[in-house]
Amino acid sequence: MGIVFGKTGVVEPAFDVLLSRSSTVPYQLRKYGVRYACETEYPVSAKSDSMGFRALAGYIGVGTTPQNDGGKGIAMTAPVVTEKGGKAIAMTAPVITDTVGNDMKKMAFILPAEYDSMDKIPKPTNPKVKITEIPGANGAVHTFSGSCNDAKAKTTVKALIVQLKNDGVEIDEKVAMEKFELWQFHPPPFTIPMMRKNEVWIGLSEDQVNDLMKKYKN
Repeated sequence: MGIVFGKTGVVEPAFDVLLSRSSTVPYQLRKYGVRYACETEYPVSAKSDSMGFRALAGYIGVGTTPQNDGGKGIAMTAPVVTEKGGKAIAMTAPVITDTVGNDMKKMAFILPAEYDSMDKIPKPTNPKVKITEIPGANGAVHTFSGSCNDAKAKTTVKALIVQLKNDGVEIDEKVAMEKFELWQFHPPPFTIPMMRKNEVWIGLSEDQVNDLMKKYKN
């Protein structure tokens, strides 16, 4: 029932909250350090994101033998299954969904903090899954609940862009719409819609963040 009602027990990657804005479209300015993720690409024409989710869930060992080259199961803080043949890896939140060109989408699971270098991360045995390093970054994050598809994500990002512009940020709307990320904090499609947590992320420069903090930091 934990999954059904939206509480998965998975751990979010660490971040610093630099500013919280209680504006018309509320948002946080956050600072993230370097993170590592397993990711996969799949066609935009796919009927749902389940194709990408299944590939990544297989890598970390959710509901199946872990599809990685690790030889030893380890104790996890999240409810994953450890079986012989691979290393089960805790699933952290969020699940990140992005577009890659016009025909492909990308989904990624952020790996637990203990996997802080490439040599510590088990290699995927599924060729459709790869490990990537996500550089540290600053950005604006808006949190909202409910079901979320591509159209709703884009509408939400546009509203956040308008808010940032109103707050004095010089932002290229076209670039922001191309590079934003949708973060989802539930294992779809099992969570009741009203309990689903979603976030949209827009990356910002150090100067943009500093200007906002000077203007609104108490």
